[in-house]
This record gives sequence, structure tokens and C-alpha cells, in this order.
Amino acid sequence: MKEIKYLNLYAGLGGNRRSLPKNVKVTAVELNPKIAALYKRLYPQDVLIVGDAHGYLEKHYKEFDFIWSSPPCITHTMLRHSLKNKVYPSMMLWQEIIFLQWWFKGKFVVENVRMYYQPLIKPTVFAGRHYYWSNFDIPLFADTNSSGGGTGFFRSSSNNKESKIKMLELLKYPKWLEKEDLGKNNQMINNLVFPKVGLHIFNKSGL
Repeated sequence: MKEIKYLNLYAGLGGNRRSLPKNVKVTAVELNPKIAALYKRLYPQDVLIVGDAHGYLEKHYKEFDFIWSSPPCITHTMLRHSLKNKVYPSMMLWQEIIFLQWWFKGKFVVENVRMYYQPLIKPTVFAGRHYYWSNFDIPLFADTNSSGGGTGFFRSSSNNKESKIKMLELLKYPKWLEKEDLGKNNQMINNLVFPKVGLHIFNKSGL
């Protein structure tokens, strides 16, 4: 099978790459050293860059066949509307979408959450509570319910130990991850893209 070079930006725990076929060679970029260490333990075969994903994309985009980007959502999310601390929406998201639309010759996906404002660029698909921008069609699953084995586009909030364990088991992550500190309210779990969603989207790219 042909080797496909896949760039995984803002990699987190790598939900989007977890079910990819073996001919996909992944380079992951994660800024947080602690999260990067967990990623490396989960995917020792991947090339891991601990650094700025936004800057890495601009310098290295030509080296890949497929790019997945999940920029931080905290300045865009619906939750921001209720927070006292008002901040400018980060323009990194829109910069990356425009950059990839105009200059990248491969296939790409940029993912983010439902926003408190109207998206500046129309997403390819809005599913569950998430937007996906891409340069190929992404048909929805017949089952878009996250309780159905993680096959849909929804993500679940996992704010306690029991739901954390349940979600990790559902997504078939190793048992050792249950003991790790995954951030306030298990934020790293809440940020996961379901593996079957990542595979579904990749398969629709035609690569």
C-alpha cells in the first residue's frame, strides 16, 4: 500500500489518528510537553514535535499528503459567551483555513467547536457540536450519537472519574491512561475526536 504522510496538528491524545491504517505515517505536533509525553507513549511509532503547531504548519505543509488541525477552541466556544473575561477570538483558526484552502495541494480538515458567533468561513459540515472545514465532502454517519460506540461526531463531557473511565474504555484507550492527570475536568478527554470519526473522515478524503 502507498505510504501516506499525515500531519496531526494540536495532537492532544490523538483521537483522530487512533484508528488510521498502518500505511499512514503520522507526524504529530503538540505544544504541551506533558500531553506530548502521553501521546508518545500511546503512539511510539509517530514522529512527535513538541512545539508550536501553527508555526509548524506554515513551514512544513508541503511535506504532507493529509493535514488535520484542531486549533484551540477556548476563544470561540459557546462557553466564552458566559465567561466574565472577554477576549478577542483567536484568528489562528481562520488563518489556517484560508492558508490550507489556497496553498495546500493535499487533503485537509480543520476542526473546531460550535461558536458563539457566526463562522467567518462556512464549514463543510456541522455535526454534533463541531464544525469541520475541508477540501473534500464529509458525509455524516447514519449514527451520530456518541453513546453508540463512539461512531458519531458528538463528544461527551467527562467531568468525574467514572465518566472518564467509561469514555476511555469506550474509545479503547489503554488502562494506564485512567491514572493520568488529564487536566481540569478531564479536558484532554473532552477534546478527543472519536477514533471512528477520524477514520471516517480520512477515508472520505480519497487517499
